[in-house]
Amino acid sequence: MVHHNLKSLIKGIRSCKTVADERALIQQESAAIRASFREEDSFQRHNNIAKLLYIHMLGSPAHFGQIECLKLVASPRFSDKRLGYLGIMLLLDENQEVLTLVTNSLKNDMNHSNMYAVGLALCTFANIASEEMSRDLANEIEKLLGSSNTYIRKKAALCALRVIKKVPDITDHFTNKAKNLLTDRNHGVLLSSITLVTEMCQIDPAVLDEFRNAVPLLVRNLKSLVTTGYSPEHDVSGITDPFLQVKILRLLRLLGKGDQQASETMNDILAQVATNTDSTKNVGNSILYETVLTVLEIEADTGLRVMAINILGKFLSNRDNNIRYVALNTLNKVVSMDTNAVQRHRNIILDCLRDGDISIRRRALELSYALINEQNVRVLIRELLAFLEVADDEFKLGMTTQICLAAERFAPNRRWHIDTVLRVLKLAGNFVREEILSAFIRLVAHTPELQAYTASKLYTALKSDISQESLTLAATWIIGEYSEVLLEGGFVDEDHPKPVCAIIPSSPKTFDVVFPPQQANDTDLVELLVSIIDSPYANYLTKQFVLAAVTKISSRRMTTGAEQDRIQELLAKYTTSPELELQQRAVEFASLFSLGELREGVLERMPPPELKATVMGVGDENKPVGSTQSKDGDLLGDEITATPDLAAAAAAPNNQDLLAEIFGSSSATSSSASPAPAPRTTVDDILGLFGSSTTITPATSPPPAPALSGVSAFSLPQSQSSAPPQAPPQPKLTSYTAYEKNELKITLTPQTNAAKPGVVMILARFQVSGANAATGLNFQAAVPKSQQLQMLPMSNPAINPGSVETQQMRVVAPVGSNVRLRLRISYSIGGQNIQDQVDFSGFPPGLTSGAQ
Repeated sequence: MVHHNLKSLIKGIRSCKTVADERALIQQESAAIRASFREEDSFQRHNNIAKLLYIHMLGSPAHFGQIECLKLVASPRFSDKRLGYLGIMLLLDENQEVLTLVTNSLKNDMNHSNMYAVGLALCTFANIASEEMSRDLANEIEKLLGSSNTYIRKKAALCALRVIKKVPDITDHFTNKAKNLLTDRNHGVLLSSITLVTEMCQIDPAVLDEFRNAVPLLVRNLKSLVTTGYSPEHDVSGITDPFLQVKILRLLRLLGKGDQQASETMNDILAQVATNTDSTKNVGNSILYETVLTVLEIEADTGLRVMAINILGKFLSNRDNNIRYVALNTLNKVVSMDTNAVQRHRNIILDCLRDGDISIRRRALELSYALINEQNVRVLIRELLAFLEVADDEFKLGMTTQICLAAERFAPNRRWHIDTVLRVLKLAGNFVREEILSAFIRLVAHTPELQAYTASKLYTALKSDISQESLTLAATWIIGEYSEVLLEGGFVDEDHPKPVCAIIPSSPKTFDVVFPPQQANDTDLVELLVSIIDSPYANYLTKQFVLAAVTKISSRRMTTGAEQDRIQELLAKYTTSPELELQQRAVEFASLFSLGELREGVLERMPPPELKATVMGVGDENKPVGSTQSKDGDLLGDEITATPDLAAAAAAPNNQDLLAEIFGSSSATSSSASPAPAPRTTVDDILGLFGSSTTITPATSPPPAPALSGVSAFSLPQSQSSAPPQAPPQPKLTSYTAYEKNELKITLTPQTNAAKPGVVMILARFQVSGANAATGLNFQAAVPKSQQLQMLPMSNPAINPGSVETQQMRVVAPVGSNVRLRLRISYSIGGQNIQDQVDFSGFPPGLTSGAQ
């Protein structure tokens, strides 16, 4: 059955009982419409297009009616034009070739005597105009911008907006007409013209300066909107045309940014808008929000900025979650501009931490971090710790990092700093970054007056809870390192305190109460550590820490024989562990028991490591705190770590370096001359026992901080030969050319030692072949991730003709692997600055096995 009009088709489709019936009806009707199109039935064309558009709305194909829509547009009847243009907007887009046929029809209708026909053409153009069509009809649009009809001017301004988006290079064609439109009194024309001007200013910065002269006009328009009484035509919830007010504020924001004179012109009206706008309704809040953004963006005076931040503070008390979220998000952006003004709303911000909406809690948390300073660190950290107890797991990692960083930066004293980190470890020990834990250990090592206090606190905390991993690791390390403090009576029992024995002032107005110590014996310590290693919470790293800690405790003179035997049994148990690292540590530690007095020297307390900041700036949850090395992808598929020549990278220390750090040996020398024989030290005796050379390699970088896998600091060579091996004869050295361009030649000479497989010493030589000197030479090298590189400074960055400059490198690589280098060279020669990068892998295979 063929339906003759749209109403009949709609009725027929609605009467279908199944989807299959509906599809069959649509297919039948589509076939009938195609047949009618072929017959060129001009009387039914209008009904056919109407039915076809309805079919298109239902999701069925209707593209075969595009040409018929063009025919309707050419009809003199307004109803046909309206339906034809509607069909063009629905069935065509700017990427279709048929669109070129529409250009002439649009041009004709833009010059039509009927303003509604002109409006149809403008609406269609604004929706589907392509770049080519925009260029063709730009002149017509420009003419219509000067029309005396407000209906046409409004639509022409929106068409001009489409043109400058498609063809930004003809923006200046509309500048003069856009200036004239800003003086229009019709709100519709003013709204569309301000939208056009805003887009022009964003696309072309040169236009921005021209429209800054219009700031007084915009201020006058905005003032009339604010001061006008009730206007039924434009009233929205008691506010006159809020849409136009928002558009004007956005344009003022662009014009006042970076311009002091324009900002001064709009200061008064912005203050008037902020004070006279009703904030009890959402319409008023939208205007206030745009006002705040404008004030914070332009060169406003301090008082106006404070008023803007106070408005955001009022938003925080609003019941609407969206308004509170917007306020917090904006305060996060402006807290760096005026921190003191934001500080006034600190209590409301902290209240938002208890909000039921997780997004609001997240933004309030970020803002709380930014508000911490030396004056309020105690209050804010206390609030953050209270929130940490009930926070979701997804917040805890970032919170622990930020709290510890704030404590490190603003702590009033070290006692408070240690207490804060201890509290964090107790509340969220499973969500603490490795860098934070390392920083805490460094802090304790550099605070000898609080080592007893910290050890006793950790001992008590560990007895009550061993499920927090970071707490367990910190307590195990510190108890093992400073166990003699507890064994000598440094344990504070918090559950049964004794009367006060001392009051220590921690600040001018506060005092810390110190309780007398109570005795803790070696059995308690060993029992606690054994319970940790046998617990289900013990992982691979925890077991390493415990083995190192009990071995340290066994070297203390106050440890009884029974506990010594128990420790030996524990170590013997792990000498057969299926985990290779644990087995190796247990074997090495067990072998120390047969060394007698030397064991105490090996296991004495670690020297305080270098105290350094955990991280510069604010920590990021997506990036490990303290990560300062950037990683690039190697061309060979491996990850490489770049190392500058003036800052030596941290290379893997060998056993000699580690023992030298433990005992603070001063026998290392960096002089190229032969040093005088140094007196034999305890380090030399121990190295001799294990068959190591007594010459300690000089360290070019400061001693590293205690690594979390700290058990490696106690690793000893397994060889126990009583005499050091004789040095093999020096092989003949071969040089390899790594770079030879632009009169600069770089050669690399590797040197290996059969006694130290995997370690390759490389001497880089720099020389110029021409008459010009190379100055400002910067030589950088990188190795794959599986290798480590250490570099000494260059002898001289200026290379004169005939001279040879050198630089020493050391590469530690897996035995049997090939040494590969990525070299980056920058220098100046003959007045030309040169930067280059090369990959070098020309060393012979087997170099890391000790073969030259």
